[in-house]
Amino acid sequence: MGRGNWSTGGRRALIATLLLMGARGWAQEPIEKLEPPTPPEVPTRQPVSEGGDGLRKEDDRGFQVRPFGRVFARMSADEREQYTRSLSLQSARVGLAASLPYVEAEVTADLSSKSMLKDAFVRVADGSKQLRLYGGQFKSPFLERELESRWDLPVMNRGLVADYLEDTHKLGGRRLGLMGEVNLKEAWKLRISGGVFEGAKDASGTRLGEDAALRVSMRPFKALTLGASTYLTEVFDGTRHHALAADASLRLGGLELSGEYVTGRLAVGPFMGQMGLASFMLPLGLDGWALQPVAGAELLQLTGPLKARGYALVGGLNLLYSRHFKAQLQAEHALRPGDELAGLEYSLQLATRF
Repeated sequence: MGRGNWSTGGRRALIATLLLMGARGWAQEPIEKLEPPTPPEVPTRQPVSEGGDGLRKEDDRGFQVRPFGRVFARMSADEREQYTRSLSLQSARVGLAASLPYVEAEVTADLSSKSMLKDAFVRVADGSKQLRLYGGQFKSPFLERELESRWDLPVMNRGLVADYLEDTHKLGGRRLGLMGEVNLKEAWKLRISGGVFEGAKDASGTRLGEDAALRVSMRPFKALTLGASTYLTEVFDGTRHHALAADASLRLGGLELSGEYVTGRLAVGPFMGQMGLASFMLPLGLDGWALQPVAGAELLQLTGPLKARGYALVGGLNLLYSRHFKAQLQAEHALRPGDELAGLEYSLQLATRF
């Protein structure tokens, strides 16, 4: 379906209809005590999936279908634009997940994006779920920050390092591809994901050769998760550009600490990037409500003939209600690629999902 068939009014009407359907479904469910949201365990979820993971339980049989969606609305004021206030719909995502005992499929679209189709893939697994095969369009297994769902991220954006690698230099992100995955729960919850993906386009619009990505993660202790990932461009033609990343996350009660280091070679030369996040989940004593203060820092360095540096410092406070709603207040001081001077940005974001 072409983009021209979707008017702004039509998108807004569809978004409102989906939200009302979700609210009606919640109203019909029996009232139960809601628990404050807790950080998900990294090894147990499917990072390429927005809504289909966890759809099927081991004792379920037959065909199942579940709709899902989320909406992010943001107001911001940026020092680099004389604090001009802007209101935007950051995401209006809807999707459908279907499941059979050994086959799952997911289709996701973002009605607020020019490129509406986000995910469209099929996942085949054996009976023990130790072996999986993915085919279609989904996230390539590179950078833990990029694989994390935006809903689970305690900050509003993935950050300047992830954006610079994916948006500017086309490393990682959503691609058409084929990927295999091995899960060994008895071996420190070892997970190995690797695949071949469609290459990016050059400046003339010509499609380049296929890329490859690989990620390995494990959990040697219940609170600690370790991972490493790599991305190679035009892998069958000698690999023009590449990146290698290592990450770690620690969860102790409501405290969550995470860090990631990435290095490699881009078209502009060698680079290094560091990312760190800290957050704490504080239940409020009310059913389902919690506060989450968050702080983070990033550093990006170009170390070749072209030398440059960017950084970002972010702090904020999130108000969460179960897994259905969150309000985020955030301040960021950053020098992004292309900026002449660092600037301060204030943002308020409201989000809901069903």
